[in-house]
Amino acid sequence: MITQQQLMALVGKSIGQICPNNFANPHDNHCAHFVAHTLGYSFGFTCRMMSSGSQPGGNIKVQEIFGHCPTVGNWASRPATLTTCLAFITNVSNVDVTSRKMTNVPRKHVGIFLNGMIWHYSNRQHQVVQETPEQFSHHYAAPDNAMFFGSLVP
Repeated sequence: MITQQQLMALVGKSIGQICPNNFANPHDNHCAHFVAHTLGYSFGFTCRMMSSGSQPGGNIKVQEIFGHCPTVGNWASRPATLTTCLAFITNVSNVDVTSRKMTNVPRKHVGIFLNGMIWHYSNRQHQVVQETPEQFSHHYAAPDNAMFFGSLVP
């Protein structure tokens, strides 16, 4: 289980400081990549497949992480007892909660929710940032700002 102290230690770090496989092109989206290395998600399409690295790879596809979550739902329906989970943001039409599917579109993003805050990789700032869910909800302008939760992948 991830702790707030571990997440705080990542704030301000670039993906190059997080990824042991040196997959750190600043023009690529690294939100799923950050989440995967932080939580140990090595399933699916990984950074190791995109580099010549030899270390365990981290998943780099938001939609793959969403599909692996045991439980997903609209952010507003997140159980109050779920204090640690993933936070996703995209257009509502890109998500089918019942089948746990998210369309592969450019405007999708993921972060780690813990104790009322969301840590995510800001591709604009090229570093890990910490935000409130309200701040995270503005990552994209409407209509691409529907938020969803996903329980952590075991």
